[in-house]
Amino acid sequence: MRNLAYAARPLANDLASSLFFALLLVLHVDPKAATLVAIAFGIGHMGLWLALRRTVAPLQWASLGLVLVFGGASLFTHDVRFLMAKPTLVYLVIAAVMLKRGWMLRYMPPIAAGHGEGLMIGFGYVWAGLMAFTGAANLVIAVRFSEAWPIYSAVFPIGSKLTLFAVQYLTVRAVVKPRVMAAARAA
Repeated sequence: MRNLAYAARPLANDLASSLFFALLLVLHVDPKAATLVAIAFGIGHMGLWLALRRTVAPLQWASLGLVLVFGGASLFTHDVRFLMAKPTLVYLVIAAVMLKRGWMLRYMPPIAAGHGEGLMIGFGYVWAGLMAFTGAANLVIAVRFSEAWPIYSAVFPIGSKLTLFAVQYLTVRAVVKPRVMAAARAA
């Protein structure tokens, strides 16, 4: 669980302005004002990182660029759906990265080595599929059902990841633990 929280922190940091934007919409802030505040938040957030001399990851720069482009498009067209669609690109990029075979193997404890690699590789592809689905669903909700987008963005992305994490944990434990125990008895 610590590894999941550790991995989620940079993503939450990269999506901070989008998450803040969603919160403002849930609180019924005027969409134009919410867009302006989200853009200002994104610029201020990046400024803070630079002032603290922290390393700014390429995804953070890309996220700020997307906030500026999609936020600008939202203001120019008077349509907040552009900013709502921004997380779709992030989810799709993450899904593409997760298609790398074996990316989840580093999360296996050493005692499980040799007993669950195939299962972990399979779950890596399931995670990639979930991220791609989340991105596609975000785009559909943002464009077709924009009034439901704040609730969707607050519930589905985190809920689906927590659910998959629980399913993976229980499945891997149920499959790998007996294998490890059998190998220990045989040795």
